Amino acid sequence: MINRPITTLFMIESLDGKISTGDNDTLDVDRDFPKIPIVKDGLSQYYEIESHTDRISLNTGRVMAKIGVNIRKTEPKKIDVDFVIIDSKPHLTEKGVEYLAKWVRKLYLVTTNKNHPAFKVRNSYKNIFPIYFEKNIDLSELLILLKEKYVAKRITIQSGGTLNASWIREGLIDRVKIVIAPCLIGGANTQSLIGGESLHNEKDLGLIKPLSLLSIKKLKYSYLEVVYRVLNKI
Repeated sequence: MINRPITTLFMIESLDGKISTGDNDTLDVDRDFPKIPIVKDGLSQYYEIESHTDRISLNTGRVMAKIGVNIRKTEPKKIDVDFVIIDSKPHLTEKGVEYLAKWVRKLYLVTTNKNHPAFKVRNSYKNIFPIYFEKNIDLSELLILLKEKYVAKRITIQSGGTLNASWIREGLIDRVKIVIAPCLIGGANTQSLIGGESLHNEKDLGLIKPLSLLSIKKLKYSYLEVVYRVLNKI
């Protein structure tokens, strides 16, 4: 029996596998795809699919900062979703953490930073649960903790390319669900679905994860929804 939650890596990407529109944080799919002809017409389908993903969503503080949670002034509408946010730098400010606490049902803030704002504001919000790792965040240990202590059964993961690579290479992703937008972005330094360190030799080929196609669906406006099972053990 698996001792961690069932995980799904869920992202939107261009046909060439890019999950961002450029090589810096001023460029972002959520902000930029609505500006692109044809692409903007079918974008709502992605958000509709996203609204039906797991009740627990894992992301990063960097992504949360990119979408503006640190500077939003309006009160958020409460959603019935738990967020697991990995953030050690930190990218989130005190206001950002407070915004997330008001927005989601429960906020699990994972960090190696003892001075993270989450520790300062947690006494004011009963739904903030800091998870501290002394040195490096052990992703496998994190998932086990989320299942054993917080009863997480299924988690949708939407992190960046570097962290996505760690999940995949450690065998911690069970399914990959991708919405492919009808565009080509390019750019050697633009984030792809799976980033991280490149493979260097024949021995490293063991890190490549084969996939088994579960479904493929043609959406409107030339979008595709593709779902694979990750063959971690073959």
